[in-house]
Amino acid sequence: MMKVSIGAPHGQYEPCGRMGPCGIIGAMCSNYEAVSRADRLLSFFGVVRDRDDPTATVFPTGMAPFIRLAEDGSGQRRVHDGAFGLLPYFAKEIAFGRRTYNARTETVATLPSFRDAWRRSQRCIIPAESIFEPSYETGKAVRWRIYQPGDVPMGIAGIYTKWRDTETGLELYSFAMLTVNAAGHPVMQRFHKAEDEKRMVVILDPADYDSWLTCPLTAAPKFFRQWMGPLESYASPLPPRAPRTHSGKVVAPPKPDEAPGLF
Repeated sequence: MMKVSIGAPHGQYEPCGRMGPCGIIGAMCSNYEAVSRADRLLSFFGVVRDRDDPTATVFPTGMAPFIRLAEDGSGQRRVHDGAFGLLPYFAKEIAFGRRTYNARTETVATLPSFRDAWRRSQRCIIPAESIFEPSYETGKAVRWRIYQPGDVPMGIAGIYTKWRDTETGLELYSFAMLTVNAAGHPVMQRFHKAEDEKRMVVILDPADYDSWLTCPLTAAPKFFRQWMGPLESYASPLPPRAPRTHSGKVVAPPKPDEAPGLF
């Protein structure tokens, strides 16, 4: 099966946010494998997609499928493509999503970048074949793949919004994954640095997909819990980048502006 990487313009992988060793971002779930095959989206999530895409590793600002309620009030699920990294109305460019791909459940209702989507109950499901996290058990960062056994994809709880570029008029959906504390989790507590708080995405039970999408806002926090179903993992480093074959100035990606309280 062919696999590609999606993130930033033209499907190329670009470093984003605060990078650690080996191109690993020092935050929760900054890259994952999207469920992009129409048959798997239908079988596991009950949604119809009009095309197949190669299995893709998605990085912040990359486009990937997400699932939300239909706008016609039917209560049916609909699949759309959106940018990984939530874009609030005040975002000036898509690159803003390099800092908003995860939303902590403890602060999703209050932080400016996320609170409008949350208060409007713009909840979604992000279909993932697997997620990737850094392990430091060898003394250095090693990227690991985490997935469910039996070739069963995950449905990750998220929030979404529709964003409009005021300069170009471009409109697109964007989304963020919700995370919870992972202290004591048999798998997820292994990842990230020893001194860092352990976090994990909110993985939904398939039986709860409709309830997550339709429940009143006051009931949504009941889904903020660790997933205790089986998870498997193995080391999966990123392939090395091809060396440059031409001379020229190499410009490091800019660091995002510090904006305390937004994320």
